[in-house]
Amino acid sequence: MNDWDSHVEKQKEICNDYDSLWKPINKDFKVGVSTDLNSDPLNGLRHNSEDGTTGWFIWSGEYEEREDFFKPLCAEHLLRIKPEVIKYLGLDIGFRFLIGKDNYQDVWFDKNVSEI
Repeated sequence: MNDWDSHVEKQKEICNDYDSLWKPINKDFKVGVSTDLNSDPLNGLRHNSEDGTTGWFIWSGEYEEREDFFKPLCAEHLLRIKPEVIKYLGLDIGFRFLIGKDNYQDVWFDKNVSEI
C-alpha cells in the first residue's frame, strides 16, 4: 500500500462513485495537514492548487481557526502516515471527505469550497 500507483484505481472508483472528475495530484506537491492526524474523524477538502500545493487540506478532530493549524507535508509522505486517505485525493476541487470509526465514510461536493 506504500506504492503511490497502487492507489490510482481506487481513486478512480471513488470519483466514479461520487460523480467527480478524476483529478490526480502530483505526489511531490504539498498537502496541508493538521499536527494531529490520529483523532476521529478525519476530514479532507480540496481547494484550487497553487505554487506546488495539491489544494488538499486534511485534519482530524475539530477544525481550529488558527493561522498555524495546517502544516505543509509532501503528498508522498502522507501516503506513509495515512495511506487510507490517498484514495480520496483524486477527487476534484470542491469535494470533501469525512472518514471515521467502523469504516464510516462520507464524500460530498461543497459548492462553497469550489468557489473560493
